[in-house]
Amino acid sequence: MDVLERRIAAPVLVIGTGGAGLRAAIELAERGVGVLAVGKRLKTDAHTTLAAGGINAALATMDPRDTWQQHAADTLQESYLLAHPETVRIVTEGAARGIADLDRYGMPFARESDGRISQRFFGAHTWRRTAFSGDYTGLEIQRTLVNRAAQLDIPILDTVHITRLLVRDGAVFGAYGFDLGDGTRYVIQADVVILATGGHTRIWRHTSSRRDENTGDSFRLAVLAGARIRDPELVQFHPSGLIEPEDVAGTLVSEAARGEGGILLNDIGERFMTRYDPERMELSTRDRVALAAYTEIKEGRGTPGGGVLLDVSHLPRETIMTRLPRVHQTLLELQMLDITEDPIEVAPTAHYSMGGVWVRPEDHSTDIQGLYAIGEAASGLHGANRLGGNSLIELLVFGRIVGEAAAAYSAGLQTQRRCADALAQARREVDELLACDGPENVRLLQRAVRNTMTEHCGVVRDEAGLLKGLAELDAIEARTGDLGVHPDNAGYQDLAHAFDLKSTALAARATLEAALERRETRGCHNRSDHPDLDESFQVNLVWSGPGKIERQEIPPIPEQIAALMRHVSSDGKLVE
Repeated sequence: MDVLERRIAAPVLVIGTGGAGLRAAIELAERGVGVLAVGKRLKTDAHTTLAAGGINAALATMDPRDTWQQHAADTLQESYLLAHPETVRIVTEGAARGIADLDRYGMPFARESDGRISQRFFGAHTWRRTAFSGDYTGLEIQRTLVNRAAQLDIPILDTVHITRLLVRDGAVFGAYGFDLGDGTRYVIQADVVILATGGHTRIWRHTSSRRDENTGDSFRLAVLAGARIRDPELVQFHPSGLIEPEDVAGTLVSEAARGEGGILLNDIGERFMTRYDPERMELSTRDRVALAAYTEIKEGRGTPGGGVLLDVSHLPRETIMTRLPRVHQTLLELQMLDITEDPIEVAPTAHYSMGGVWVRPEDHSTDIQGLYAIGEAASGLHGANRLGGNSLIELLVFGRIVGEAAAAYSAGLQTQRRCADALAQARREVDELLACDGPENVRLLQRAVRNTMTEHCGVVRDEAGLLKGLAELDAIEARTGDLGVHPDNAGYQDLAHAFDLKSTALAARATLEAALERRETRGCHNRSDHPDLDESFQVNLVWSGPGKIERQEIPPIPEQIAALMRHVSSDGKLVE
């Protein structure tokens, strides 16, 4: 059977149409550079739309003493000294410009009566520096960027699944993929490829990522191209994901609920954060709150459903309806629960990949010439704990910077060398999967990986569990040789699931191996068999394939920033 294969050329290809990808595409288009953006889900339904709480910048609209330097200090402090200081400087110093860009595009920020952009506390920030739009901030950012992209006539292919990057002699020259609807193949030739394909949190059972997103595509595409992954074991578990209904387990209750005064209770009515962080209580860092909730559940003080209670019912109804409208609406739709009257049952849920593709701090270039990574696909800003609101500003700042760098790289490229063998390999990989007619179900194997990661590489880990997880992963991967892949009249989703499984397995292996190597407790990474912070592990772990992990030193923090930081300690942190 002849396969329809379309060939497209563009100076820059952006893979991913969430906030990071669109901001990079907008920068390129505003500079007059040809750009094509592709995504495997509708641009109006990208993962960015789920970000609820807000976006950080030291605007000092509410607290005049706030500065980008203090924002940098807070970010480095809560990273447990694993964030790259230069990446942090670039984001925090450039944050105000990122907000200004959104404002210029028409973003409807919440404002004070005098017109100032309103800002609120979020987690462990020293000052109020989180700008917002109700609790729909990510949705409004995505709408704003989609509208700006439309104004610039940026071409966007919404249903293309990229399966391979095309590389010759250490330089990228495009990508290969297929249409999720009719299976049409795409050969996309480009001087530059920007990976904006998200993280890998869908490889856990309870996750804030929806089906078919954040399955580790960035990891697989980058590693197969010859790039590396930094700190894959550092995954943030959000303290408050819904437990039911089962099909949406992990759906987030925004951190804004705690920011506005929500309290956490165990099943016997205790406000349990008094045991774990009596000073900051519910406004403690995400890693501490998630570990506290996990410990309450593990020690038998959780709800019958295996969670804890998040209660905002004591807040004025007007506050809930104006500050938390999305939370209120979501709970009514999913559980017929009125949060103005009743508490919400929640549990920790895999939420954000703080590790990702290894990139240089100044421009987010990778080991491969012409290949860049941004957003949750990249790494360097968050270290071992991400401050709420930092991810959205990261995509604005580095979307602009990477767009600028991509434009310069493309303009300076005198010739583009292609490789027929690389294209043939990508084509053959799709052909071989379509020929699979075995008994193994792709979805069931995906679920098996997610069960393994939840059981052995969740909030708390140990050597025995991680080794068991690797053994289980070996067994699951052995079964992938008997896959059955069956596209039908509804489309080529089954083929997409098969590639998602490949990405999931690779991301799981990277995470398990790095978690095994990091023999300490630091931030989100809790090792019950190594409960203390180990200064020798104040390094990044860089993974380049099975069994290949190297330690990479982190540059020193500038003195003016270090002076604003508090002492990092894990005393009393690991309760198990």
